[in-house]
Amino acid sequence: MAKNIDPRLRKIGEYLKVDNESMFVIPEYQRAYSWEIKQCDKLWQDLETFIDSGGSDPYFFGTIIINCQEEDTKLSLIDGQQRTTTFILLLKALLIRLNEVIKDTEIDQDSQRLRAALERKRDKVIEILYKAKDEEIFDILEDFSHAKKETILDNYSINELYELDLKTILNSSNFEEAESNVVKIKYKQKDNKYTNYFRNFKFFSTKLNELSPSKINVFADYILDRSEIIEIRSWNVEQAITMFNSLNSDGMPLLDADIISAKLYSNSGNDREDFNTKWAELKTIVSELEQKRIVDLDAVLMQYMYIKRALDQEYISESGAVSVTTPGLRRYYTEKKKDLLETPLRLTAQLLKIAKIWDKISDYSIVQLSFKFNENIKLYLISYLSRFELDEISENLVEKFVQYLIKVFAVLELVDTGYSSSKFKTFLFGLNIKLVDKSVELEEIRNAINAHINKNWIKEEIESSALDYNKNALVHLDEYISCRENDRKFVLPEKYEIEHIMPRSGKNIDQIRLDAGLIDKEEFLAVVNNLGNKILLEENINRSIGNAWFRTKIQNSVKDKKGYKDSQFLMPTKLVEEYRDVPMPEWTVEKINQRTEKVARRISEFCFNKIINK
Repeated sequence: MAKNIDPRLRKIGEYLKVDNESMFVIPEYQRAYSWEIKQCDKLWQDLETFIDSGGSDPYFFGTIIINCQEEDTKLSLIDGQQRTTTFILLLKALLIRLNEVIKDTEIDQDSQRLRAALERKRDKVIEILYKAKDEEIFDILEDFSHAKKETILDNYSINELYELDLKTILNSSNFEEAESNVVKIKYKQKDNKYTNYFRNFKFFSTKLNELSPSKINVFADYILDRSEIIEIRSWNVEQAITMFNSLNSDGMPLLDADIISAKLYSNSGNDREDFNTKWAELKTIVSELEQKRIVDLDAVLMQYMYIKRALDQEYISESGAVSVTTPGLRRYYTEKKKDLLETPLRLTAQLLKIAKIWDKISDYSIVQLSFKFNENIKLYLISYLSRFELDEISENLVEKFVQYLIKVFAVLELVDTGYSSSKFKTFLFGLNIKLVDKSVELEEIRNAINAHINKNWIKEEIESSALDYNKNALVHLDEYISCRENDRKFVLPEKYEIEHIMPRSGKNIDQIRLDAGLIDKEEFLAVVNNLGNKILLEENINRSIGNAWFRTKIQNSVKDKKGYKDSQFLMPTKLVEEYRDVPMPEWTVEKINQRTEKVARRISEFCFNKIINK
């Protein structure tokens, strides 16, 4: 008889602790482990905010759907593989840090209680990661080689190239051993040579190393016993996949916004009719913005909280130190600043102003460019614009500020640290005081950004990082900088593509690779995604264009989906101008490297003070 689905609310420490005979499994059809530092940084920020808020309710990490197989010994992750893998990496980093702080904690009367608590947390993590019984924990602590070598997670995904890296990290006794033994990707430099597994593990290790023993104890408690998921087990894969699709299409309720709006409604009293009208207007605008993936109601509430806290200088100490501790939305509005809820029309007017600003500026090309970077950029953009009335805001006004804000987030794209680093979050929190202050001129804000970048980073190192950059945000930025340098309007239309000049796939890809002078497949994959091989283009042009693929692109029109002529983007037209009179134009690895160096230099110059004001 088939079992019914089994939903259970479980602590993270309970969820990850599986029986000796059982393990989590990532099925063949799943994608590779794709979480990067930015997702881990967001998870860390969420945990940090939750801990700092002092809330009594557990923190909820969402729903995980499992298809149980082979008498429940294989727990196949239908939804939750990224979170589960990341939790395991986080716990391994935590275990190493626990071992360090326990060793360094004095065995005296004052420290005895803390040391005992740390040891309990350490033993619990060992039980989870190595399926260890009480007596086995002692053996592992004496000699790490006694740790069981089978992992709690097995990855069968055909899309995963580095599935052994997780096991390598788990089987290492310390960080240095893991760093020495993990995969090093060919043709990559610095931290880019590591897989997502190790880079995320390193990120968590770095963040945990910043915490004192007492804070490590609190953190371990929150992640193991005060954070929860809903685990839904199914014994039918089709049923599990159907649940996954249903949950992802319907989404989860925005509980903070629901609670805050209910309290505003309750407090509206004699103004209820006006409140209902204004709130309906707010919801209508925000609903349209949400469909465009710009902001939802929670985001608008969060942005006003940032504006209000900056106006009140709430997080600046008497000595001028900046605290980045941020209360949760619900706590801020219902506890810390509940007086805001006592004037519903006034608060709704502030929220409505934010929504109307986004509605006005969201189609500006410079704003669309900013959206290509870290999501937190929106907090500081709206903070600055909140000082203006709606009819004062123009695309030119926005651009004069945003291009400087983009500099900070372009650097963030190129350094191996997250937004929560003091060089970003702490700086931007302090800057936000200036952004909301009408008396602070834009020039002072610009100077603060320039000084911060020049103080904390070296131009040549940022340029070097750009040489190995393989994502897309800086492709957009290169088009923008080039337009400004050529006195040409920067435009991002509603639809466009990231065009690989040397195609990364297609029917003739082997010949194209040979034409470009690339024999090694791995080298090809590294080069083809470099900045020098990518431009913006209106259409996804035809890839089946024969051996003369580059000449075809130079000589034909984008209107026919065959080339770069007639493009509204600057970079394709520049390529046409450069090569149209060349009888047999070629696009080789040397040309890609040359263009990559040029783009990297252009971006580093932009970040380090070079702004073109036309």
